Amino acid sequence: MQIIIKEIMILSVSNILDSDMLDRIALDLPTLDWRDGRITAGSVAQKVKRNQQADIATHEGKLLAVSLQKAIAKHPVVKAAAQPRRFSNLVLSKTENDGYYGPHVDNAIMTQSGEPLRTDLSFTLFLNKPDDYDGGELIIHNAGATQSHKGDMGDLILYPSSSIHEVAPVTKGERIVCVGWIESLVADVAQREILFDLENLRVSLRASLSTQSLESVTLDKVIANLIRQWAVT
Repeated sequence: MQIIIKEIMILSVSNILDSDMLDRIALDLPTLDWRDGRITAGSVAQKVKRNQQADIATHEGKLLAVSLQKAIAKHPVVKAAAQPRRFSNLVLSKTENDGYYGPHVDNAIMTQSGEPLRTDLSFTLFLNKPDDYDGGELIIHNAGATQSHKGDMGDLILYPSSSIHEVAPVTKGERIVCVGWIESLVADVAQREILFDLENLRVSLRASLSTQSLESVTLDKVIANLIRQWAVT
């Protein structure tokens, strides 16, 4: 029997944050209050979670979280790949002193403003430089393959929430990231991948053809009709 292994779509998106936002983050992070990350973890996750989370209920925390979420939500690659319907509240995480987050799977359903939110995609946005710490790689396990990511400041990793993932121990310095979850308009992974391919094709066509060309308008029609057919509203 032949076994076919299909890799999950994991995207590394560079330059989510502009230079002004990066400068602001460098100023704001030291002002945040941090607490044990196990407070917000479930009973299983508490056993493998050793990090800190920022209190974003403070004035400074709210402003930073809102700015980060706007930057993520408007990025064209995130929009094309995730087809976002709703975003979760963001979590700002700091890991240091041999802290880590062991292998786990994110909750399938979270609560957002009192309503259930289905977690289709997870993301990690790196908020400091990789040279600031040793270890701390985001490790994503897929059937037959494992990927390790340690992004530059302002880089985002987008991956399926259904995957087993972990954060390697931080043996020196501190790792600061923003994490969150997306409920997609298109729940089916394969359908989202088709739409992402078509969106990339649309960008390529627009570089060489008029937006009013028959080819461009036809592709617009195909993408719109597929979203109408597949979207869960």
